[in-house]
Amino acid sequence: MSESAPGVQVLGGPVERGDEILTAEALAFVAGLQRAFGARRDELLERRRQRREEAARKGRLDFLEETRHIREGDWKVAEPPADIADRRVEITGPTDRKMAINALNSGARIWLADLEDANTPHWNNVVSGQVNLYDLVRKQIEYTSPEGKHYKLRDDVRHAVPLVRPRGWHFDEKHILVDGKPVVAALVDFGLYFFHNAQELISRGSGPYFYLPKMESHLEARLWNDVFTHAQKELGIPHGTIRATVLIETFPAAFEMEEILYELRDHSAGLNAGRWDYLFSVIKTFRDSDKYILPDRNSVTMTAPFMRAYTELLVRTCHKRGAFAIGGMAAFIPTKDPATNDKAMAKVHDDKKREAGDGFDGSWVAHPGLVPVCYEEFDAVLGDKPNQIDRTRDDVQVTADQLLAVADTPGEKTIEGLRAAVDVGVRYIVSWLGGNGAAAIHNLMEDAATAEISRSQIWQWLHNDVVLAGGERVTHDLVREVLADTEKQLRAEEGFPVDNLGRAIELFEQVAVADEFVDFLTLPAYEQID
Repeated sequence: MSESAPGVQVLGGPVERGDEILTAEALAFVAGLQRAFGARRDELLERRRQRREEAARKGRLDFLEETRHIREGDWKVAEPPADIADRRVEITGPTDRKMAINALNSGARIWLADLEDANTPHWNNVVSGQVNLYDLVRKQIEYTSPEGKHYKLRDDVRHAVPLVRPRGWHFDEKHILVDGKPVVAALVDFGLYFFHNAQELISRGSGPYFYLPKMESHLEARLWNDVFTHAQKELGIPHGTIRATVLIETFPAAFEMEEILYELRDHSAGLNAGRWDYLFSVIKTFRDSDKYILPDRNSVTMTAPFMRAYTELLVRTCHKRGAFAIGGMAAFIPTKDPATNDKAMAKVHDDKKREAGDGFDGSWVAHPGLVPVCYEEFDAVLGDKPNQIDRTRDDVQVTADQLLAVADTPGEKTIEGLRAAVDVGVRYIVSWLGGNGAAAIHNLMEDAATAEISRSQIWQWLHNDVVLAGGERVTHDLVREVLADTEKQLRAEEGFPVDNLGRAIELFEQVAVADEFVDFLTLPAYEQID
């Protein structure tokens, strides 16, 4: 344990080149953020709980009456900086060295450098991710694999611009204490990156850009805005230099999109439709109600009426306010099997074509092999224009009832869906506990949102006495039976890493079956890692 700034204790062990990141000055900067904003974060988490209870009691969410003047007001967000004016293709992934180099070389315009759901927050990952970002900003990042393959930045492509995603407001970083308390993890991730790289990025003609996850209200966006204002002032950086894109990936946030943009308007770079987490949040918000029960995850597509309403409203809201609207993830990983590949690629084409046609300014892919597909569909609509913010979609009018129309989603609830949810959820937790938060499962790149949907859906089916299409009632015994079958299959699967399997099964059961619904499975999982 070391104390390198007044009131700051670092409980994590040594990490290679960690002393370059965890300097006394950087830790003092993070401590300043914690002291200024930690208590407000705590209040906002309590407010989340109260609002969830209120929504459950009313059986619905709605647009806020008290912010009607913002929705009806005439205002715009700040103009985008030149280097992120064109965001037609964005690639996502964790900040490990090899993936970072591949992402920058991929040809995508933007790289979502993920310190959140695609990253297990092992202390080593938390600090080495910052080391990698430090090197990447300075274009001095290289990597040689254990097999001897060398990776470095290519000089014949335009490198993707990094947008860093810190952890959500709900998470604490247990390895750094300020005045005896764990620091808010979002302030660690944001603070270290901003402190070390803001000035360097500006000198290179770019800036400190971010993706903000898991927000549930405009008051949480206001907190981020105040953090940005404070951080810029502290380091003498002009107000408005920071730009942030907010993921609209919670059900409550969908009713406050305009207000979220308004709070961040000097620092805004738009909104993103975070589809998987959104489904998780729909289930979580109304988990006690039988009006919001979704069918099997794989049958919920972006054309479901409530998902359509959400994405249309997002584009309309962003473009009305001069902000970017960024589409959702294509998680497919190309394979060597031509039939599987062709079928999946056709789906990705359809998905990106629909987004570009709806007015999105760009979209996400999880693998470099999908970058050309995304370009093809967005180039067809955008041509030489950097974005289509000027397409204001005045034809779109979305009501609260349309956003809430979950019951109109086509599809069945099946035993196969239950088995698939357990299989994917357990596989992901095994990977996460092993230190890899971006897991390739059944040709899809999955992050924590996948496991969250899986376990919350099972919890919802179980606690609402759902009867599946084949006549089976979802009971504790049925879920435990499927868990036991899954464990048996995975132990028999060639090459499957069974070291963390027992813990993963236990953890999945805890978050999918227990009477008390755990808000985020990563919180109990975090207790089990160093």
